[in-house]
This record gives sequence, structure tokens and C-alpha cells, in this order.
Amino acid sequence: MKKTVLFLLFFTAFGYSQNWKPSFEEAQNQALAENKNIVLVFSGSDWCAPCIKLDKTVWQSAEFKKESETNWVIYKADFPKKKVNQLNPILTEANKKLAGLYNPSGNFPLVLLLDKSGAVLGIEGYKNISATEYIQLIHSFEKK
Repeated sequence: MKKTVLFLLFFTAFGYSQNWKPSFEEAQNQALAENKNIVLVFSGSDWCAPCIKLDKTVWQSAEFKKESETNWVIYKADFPKKKVNQLNPILTEANKKLAGLYNPSGNFPLVLLLDKSGAVLGIEGYKNISATEYIQLIHSFEKK
């Protein structure tokens, strides 16, 4: 019984986990190697209510997982406020530099579609729509 419960907990926690890159540099390298666009998300994972809702509705969905694995490289620049959720100082500094380049106004959440060289193809914030609709919205930036 305990093994079943542990398996279910593991599957639930990791079964739908996304392939978020651990660094923007790694995301860029993969995008160049695979000729893919980058979905860059600026999030306040532990304080921004729209960020949390977007995460639950879109980023954690099976639809987004499937779409992102096929079409995009994904990176989340997180800016948590609670001490328990703080990122390592190197990643925190890298995210601040990234925000200076792509999110100087400090909007959260902010979702950008970048081409493999880092040029902005489209920008969006929170929208109260389904994962499928948000995926279509991201794809619409590719067609412009």
C-alpha cells in the first residue's frame, strides 16, 4: 500500500512537470540547436495571484506540456519573495539581468515569445482563458 501511495505521489508531482530549462543560457542554446522559439515567462511564483493562476491553468496542463515539448524551448524567470522559496544568488542575478532586458517595467506575469536569437515575436500577460486558447495565442505571435 505504501509503495502505491508513493508511486502516485511521485507520478502526480512529476508526471506533468514541464521541461523548463534551468537557465536562460541553456534555453538559448537549445533553441539555436533545435531551431525553435523560446517561451520566456516572468513569474512571481509565491506572491503574484495571476502568475499562480496562469501556472495552474496553462503551464501545468497536459496540453501545454505536449505543445512545448514539440514546438518551443521554455524558461521561467521566477522572482519569489518568501525566504523559503528564494533561488540561488547566481540564478536570481541572471533573472534580474534578463528582466532588465525583456521586462524593464516589472510586469507580472509577462509571457514573451522569442525567436532563437532572442528577438521578441510577441508579448502577453495574464488572460483568463483555457490552456488551449493560451497556446493558440502564443502560436499567433509566430505568424506575425
